[in-house]
Amino acid sequence: MAARKSSGKRKYGKAASKRVESAMRRRKKGTLKSGRSGRTVKSRKQAIAIGLSEARKKGAKVPRKRGGRKSRSR
Repeated sequence: MAARKSSGKRKYGKAASKRVESAMRRRKKGTLKSGRSGRTVKSRKQAIAIGLSEARKKGAKVPRKRGGRKSRSR
C-alpha cells in the first residue's frame, strides 16, 4: 500500500472544519435547511457541502468549488 505524501499545507482551514461541524450538528438536530427550497437537510454529504459553503462566504480557507459536472438527461 502506497503511503500518501503530505505536502505540509492544510487544504481546509480550522474555521472551515468548525463550520462543517456546526452544520452536521444542525442536521442531526433537524434545523439545517437547504438554500432555495428551505427543506430540511437529511443527507450527510449535503450538510458538509452547506458547511463548506458557509465557510467560503465567511472567508475561511476552503478550496474553490469544482467546475459544473452536470449530467445530461435524454
